[in-house]
Amino acid sequence: MAPHVLAAPRAVALGGRFIRQIPPTPLVPVTLDEELGPVWCKLEFMNPSGSTKDRIARHILEKAWRRGDLREGDTVVEASSGSTSIALALACAQMGLKFVAFIPSSATNERGLMIRAYGGEVQRVEGGMRKVLEAAAEAALLNGWFAARQFENPDNAEAHRMFTGPEILSQMECGCVDAVVSGVGTGGTLRGLWEAFDDAGCGSRAYAAIPREGRAYGDNAESCSLAFSKEVPGVAECLSALYQEWKDGPRGGVIEEIAAREDVCLDLTRKLWAMGYPVGPSSGLNYAASLEVKRRLGVDARVVTVFPDRMERYFSHRVFEDLRAE
Repeated sequence: MAPHVLAAPRAVALGGRFIRQIPPTPLVPVTLDEELGPVWCKLEFMNPSGSTKDRIARHILEKAWRRGDLREGDTVVEASSGSTSIALALACAQMGLKFVAFIPSSATNERGLMIRAYGGEVQRVEGGMRKVLEAAAEAALLNGWFAARQFENPDNAEAHRMFTGPEILSQMECGCVDAVVSGVGTGGTLRGLWEAFDDAGCGSRAYAAIPREGRAYGDNAESCSLAFSKEVPGVAECLSALYQEWKDGPRGGVIEEIAAREDVCLDLTRKLWAMGYPVGPSSGLNYAASLEVKRRLGVDARVVTVFPDRMERYFSHRVFEDLRAE
């Protein structure tokens, strides 16, 4: 197994509080198909709030603080049905900020409870993600709140380019990656990781994992569920403006899209549980697409993906229906 980064997390002074930066998460080889060999998986569910969104939440808020756009006691607002709102609620609690999450009325109770547990306020909005985004933008404008804007904010991808990507490279024995695979909600993870690998001279390919046959995530997700695609402003083919800008730009030719069937995603999620990984369905999607990339590139390809979040926010999701029935 590749060595982990040993550097101690730095402390940042914010509003009189010293906040410890997010420490590195493990990168581990995970094998579910012996013929294809391991996929290198970044265990982002081990971040403080339980998802990779801790990376972007902290980075967006810290940059805004340093610019003078935020100060202690201010209010942050975001439109997110899941992990980003949870991560922002935690970061705001640490930084002495208030947080308001606008989420679809269909979002699971687990998510709303987690946001509220960190002191955040939850506003449920009827309709799809377009309505949620409109409500959050209107509230920000009316009240003078800081809007995180994860679907378009370049600091989203920058967090992964500056921190997560170099962290992965330092954990790979060879120091390089052939391919990076990720589902696309905002596009920040895939874009930021690929940019970090490309800047390091790896010549990596980027593979966007797309759930087929509809709802690998359910109606309550901000992620790239095909059922959600038309509800996000600026989105084409269920991809955010942040992703689409990259895809349409001069470096977009490196991106390929990999379809993964919903039932396969959920089955792989349960297999990952059996191996001791407490992940959500997005990890099953990422792993399914990674296996297809291994088939295309060969068993020796150094394929990296992310296990984005923990299972507890999915207890009422379809992936748990068999366990709930027992």
